[in-house]
Amino acid sequence: MHIFYNSSRQIRSIWWVAIFVLILAGLTFPFILLSNKYKWELTLLHQAIIVVAASWICQLLRKRPLSEFSGQLNVAWGKNFLLGSLLGAVLMLAPAFLLWIIGFVSWKMNAVEPSSILSATGLFIAVAIAEEFLFRGFVFQRLIESIGTWGAQLLLAAYFLLIHANNPGMEGTIRIVASVNIFLASIMFGLAFLRSGSLAMPIGLHFMANWVQGTLLGFGVSGDDQSGIFKPVIDASAPPWMTGGAFGLEASIPGLICVVGISVLIYRRRIMKRN
Repeated sequence: MHIFYNSSRQIRSIWWVAIFVLILAGLTFPFILLSNKYKWELTLLHQAIIVVAASWICQLLRKRPLSEFSGQLNVAWGKNFLLGSLLGAVLMLAPAFLLWIIGFVSWKMNAVEPSSILSATGLFIAVAIAEEFLFRGFVFQRLIESIGTWGAQLLLAAYFLLIHANNPGMEGTIRIVASVNIFLASIMFGLAFLRSGSLAMPIGLHFMANWVQGTLLGFGVSGDDQSGIFKPVIDASAPPWMTGGAFGLEASIPGLICVVGISVLIYRRRIMKRN
């Protein structure tokens, strides 16, 4: 057995993961150097462009189209994006509604500029594209071929948790609930890809969950403060593990229940094609 090639004389999938990492690093370091030299910020939009570019280059080297995992930009892609967006909205509106019902959270209108809403929307679109291309794109496909669907899911969920491990607000019981929630959310995004066969649904799901949580409801998003259309007023007697505290609804028990529920809903809609 050849260490680099399979029986069809093609580069083994695990080596494509290494190639992707090298290309990603090769594209990222010049941006870092330029940002340091000219004192401009390496934004999430830049990061999204870098990740997409690295994915595209790898697909060119494999002589395969980017749409193999991103999906063709057609009506079906739009429908999957909208379905993902609907699920993302429910993912945050449902726990917020529950917290309002039991009296732990109320809202008041917030004086926020339209430009701030547009800026936050662009930010969350960039986050969704960057993270879904990175975690559910090229690398996800190569890992599925190497170690199977659930091996890939668990490995990338662990890495997804790792990059969020030191976010603001990760302390005490919040750290425990948020860690479980983030790990399972990665599984949920992976199921959305496996369900639809493209990145449309997980991008829509990821984007709208962040937008509703932060830009609409005014909660923190993964520990980052947000100025939303509404401002949450949290009852001082409410335990942080119920509301998510400063970290956001994704660190709350109601949020965790919704992640599990939507994951089950996505999983049961159709038997996954890949094993």
